[in-house]
Amino acid sequence: MKHYDNQFKKEAVKLSDEIGTKKAAEQLGLPYYTIAEWRKKRSENLKKDNVESGDMTERERQLFAENMRLKQANEILKDALGFFAEDRKR
Repeated sequence: MKHYDNQFKKEAVKLSDEIGTKKAAEQLGLPYYTIAEWRKKRSENLKKDNVESGDMTERERQLFAENMRLKQANEILKDALGFFAEDRKR
């Protein structure tokens, strides 16, 4: 099993935010599930840090949770678009 440093993981996740998980995995030569897992851990850590800090109001917690759900939905749509675009090329 390969070990990647935290900086590489952060950059890979950032790239996946910009171009989608599937394309980022292809560009970096990584399995899709590797970047997907890093993204999941980032989301969990952000949520945990913000909720545990107690600095957020209830409305901010709701907005944060909604934002995370929308980001995940957007990622699914990006991946689906890539899948169908490749299918049309055939």
